[in-house]
Formats: sequence, C-alpha cells, structure tokens
Amino acid sequence: MRFRGIDCDLVKIVGVVVCVSLWMSEVKGSIHEYKKEAFIPRFNSFFFHGGSEGLYASKLHPTTEDKPLNGKSFIRFESITFQRTKEATNKQNEMQPSTGLVEAIIVEVKDRDKIGGSYLNSEAICCTPPLANDGSCKVGEVIIRQDPDNPGWPKRIQTSFEGKNEEAKMALQTIEINRTGMYYLYFMFCDPELTGTSISGRTVWRDPEGYLPGKMAPLMTFFGLMSLAYLVLGLVWFLRFVQYWKDIIQLHYHITAVIGLGMCEMALWYFEYANFNATGSRPMGITVWAVTFSAVKKTVSRLLLLVVSMGYGVVRPTLGGITSKVLLLGVIYFVASEALELVEHLGNINDFSGKARLFLVLPVALLDGCFILWIFSSLSKTLEKLQMRRSMAKLELYRKFTNSLAVSVLLSVAWIGYELYFNASDPLSELWRRAWIIPAFWTLLAYLLLVVICILWDPSHNPTRYSYTEETGEDLEEEGISLTGSGVKLAGDLANKLERKERKMSVSTDHMLGLGVDLEEDKRE
Repeated sequence: MRFRGIDCDLVKIVGVVVCVSLWMSEVKGSIHEYKKEAFIPRFNSFFFHGGSEGLYASKLHPTTEDKPLNGKSFIRFESITFQRTKEATNKQNEMQPSTGLVEAIIVEVKDRDKIGGSYLNSEAICCTPPLANDGSCKVGEVIIRQDPDNPGWPKRIQTSFEGKNEEAKMALQTIEINRTGMYYLYFMFCDPELTGTSISGRTVWRDPEGYLPGKMAPLMTFFGLMSLAYLVLGLVWFLRFVQYWKDIIQLHYHITAVIGLGMCEMALWYFEYANFNATGSRPMGITVWAVTFSAVKKTVSRLLLLVVSMGYGVVRPTLGGITSKVLLLGVIYFVASEALELVEHLGNINDFSGKARLFLVLPVALLDGCFILWIFSSLSKTLEKLQMRRSMAKLELYRKFTNSLAVSVLLSVAWIGYELYFNASDPLSELWRRAWIIPAFWTLLAYLLLVVICILWDPSHNPTRYSYTEETGEDLEEEGISLTGSGVKLAGDLANKLERKERKMSVSTDHMLGLGVDLEEDKRE
C-alpha cells in the first residue's frame, strides 16, 4: 500500500487550518476578557460568571523591580466597566451619590455554601428586608457568611453608579490568593432597576509560577519529559536504522514518521504551554500547529496499527480494494479529532469544558471504536493465515503484537471508566490538582505502544522474518533455512547448487526429489 493518497489529503487539510490561523487573533489564556456581557437572573439576584480557575497559594519569594510578581498568586481587575440602560439612568436622582450597586464576589468552591441565605433557611441570594431586620445582612447586597478560618473570605468588592451616570468603573484592584483552591468569580447585583446592565473589561489570573491555570501547570513539565522520551526513542531508532539501512523495509519508514510526528507534537505542546505560562495568552499560530500535529499523529498512528494488523507487507503486498476505505476512515478521523482539539484548546479558558465538547467527543469515540473493531478483526484473519502457512516466526511476532494491543485496549477501557467517574463525581473541579493525569495517560499509553512496535519490528539483518515473501520463501522458512543475506543472493546460491546436482544426476524427472536428497548429502559431507 502507498500512503500518497492520505498524505495529499492531510496536507490539504493542514494547509487550510494553517491559513485560517493566519487571520485569527491570539487566544486569551488566564486573561479573561468581557465584552458587553449580560447578567443572568437567578432567584432574586442577577449574576455574570467571570471565570474559574485552580490557583495555588502565593509563595514567599523576594520580589525585585524587574520581577514584581515573583511567587505571587492573584486575581487582578483591569478596566472593568458596568453600563446600565438609559431607561434605568433616567429614573435616578442626579444628586444621589449611589444609585445602583454591583458586587464582585470571589469564592473558593468549598465555601460556596457561604453565598446566599441557605444558612438562614432561605433560597434568597440577595438580602431582603425580613433578613435585614435580623441583622444578618444589608438590603441590596449579596448575602455572604464570612469564613472564620479565613477572615475576609469570600471576598466582596463593591462598585456603585453615581447620580445619572450610565457607566460605573471598578477601581483597579489586585486580590492576592493565600490559600490553594478552585476559585470562582461572579459579578452580581440585586436592584431590579439595573436589569439590562452589561459588563466590559478583563481580569488577570496568575499562579506563583506563571499564568498557566493550576489544572494545566503540571502538563508543561509532563510535555517536557515526553519530548525527551521521544528524543531518546528517536535516537535509538535512528542508530538502528543507519546500522541496518540496507535491510530497511517500507514499514520502518512509517514507524519513523510516527516517531518524528510524536517528537514535533510534544515539543510544540511544551513551547505552547511555556509561552502561555510566561504571557498569560495563547498565540493562535503555535496552538493551531500543536493541535494539528497532534491530530495528524493520532491519525497516522491508528492507520499504522490498522495496516499492520491487516498483514500489509507480511501476508499481502498491498491492501487492494480496501485502500480507499482505509484512507476515508483516516481523513474522517483527522477532521473529527482536529475539531475536538481546537474546541478544547482554543475554547473557554475556564477549568471546566462547555457542552459543545460533548458533541465533538462522541464522533471521535465512535471512530476509535471503529478502528479497534477493524484492527482486531484484521488481526484475527492475519493470525489465521500465518497459522495455515505454518509461518512460525511471523505467527509468534503477531501474537506478541496482538497481546500488546489487547492490554492497551483493556487499559483504555478501564481508564475511560475512571474518567467518567472522575468527571461525574467532580462537577465543580474540586479535584483540579489531579485532573492533569487524565490527558497525560493517553499520551503515555500511545508512547508505550509505539515503543512496543519499535521493539517488535526492530531493524535487523533478517528483515524477511516479518516482511512479505512469496510462497517459495514461506516454504524455505518452514524448513528452517537461515536467511542471512539478501533474497537475491539466496536465490542465486540455490540455483547454482541445483545446476551442480543436475549434472551429477541424469534423470530430470526426479529433479525436485533429488534436490532434497542432495541437500541431505551436502549436510553429511
């Protein structure tokens, strides 16, 4: 089989993705931007979710003029502006100092029960006159019960409209984080007359080591280590490749391509995360390249597993009529995988995914299921053919390959179950410090499976032990003849030996039988 068709299709798709990335602006990371966002009514309040991230507590590092943020973890409000409607403005008295109140509430997720009147046996979020009469809160403000173990939290920041002003600007403030946790930011107001108010501006979230959200920070180190792992694998493979370059078969080139794609993918993700951590934003170009390399590598890896399982280059020289179906499945998988990766990495910065991700996960999961079924179905047929031909060396090789795939599938199913349980039991990302291991597992599993393939199909002086040969070659293998030279040299040696024996024996009708007898005589001599 030739991969030119799929290479051309993938190159065209990659070209379109890159062209799209040229005109798209950079994607914001830990910088949450708001552009005239509307408030949503809830019970007796109106709120806007300003973001949520896992943040580590600030570290006691000495700060300098060139590094004033060294070791600091904070949420900073920049250029936050609230704009109310003209109808709401005309109802106000110009002489009043405060004609509308908007509050920014920062709460750690484990303290969410301290927002609202639940502890007062009330479903209200904003303070009502009956609750105010008890001295529990002030009318027009969000009900907050302070944490005795962490004074001043949950944090409340108030901004008021003055007179008949349509806009109210929030003062530039930086709230330092001194306790590790998952933090949520809400902008809220209680006055129904402010209905229609919008918010603009941005907030900047930072961890002690940089702008990477706490949920993603361990992945930068992980991708760095995986880059080194792929580099080591690539160097070992390259040395073997050069050492036995005369005996290289086509399958070795495909394995080399997968290793190269893996090296580029891990390196791009590491640099993308490093840039994100340093600047707080994700440049579209680097992110799209990383996403595209990831999708291409996944597609090529699955196609490699499929064609090897079909016995390409082992029991059949080409794939014949199913080549177009293999290519079609590969192209569809690339498109679905690319779309999912783009939504995951260029979508919402918050530490939980949107509903759109679910509709993109299902096609990829179904296509993975198609790959698995097709791979094991093909493996079953390939093993059956090898067993019928009594090709014991190739049969043993494919049995090891099948066992490795079976183990990887079992691990994948078990991990999917764990991932479903993890997401179902943690809807608010309270376990955000462990969440990075879920995507890391899949990357590590793919690497280990590639290592197994490299070991099984290691370049050597005897490539015909797993390469395609004609039936004559199969018969020679069954007789246990050691193939230490090239196929052409072996055929020439056998022809010379046959000609010499024919001169000694005059009966041509016994030629095939004579060959076996003469070989026995040679062994006795």
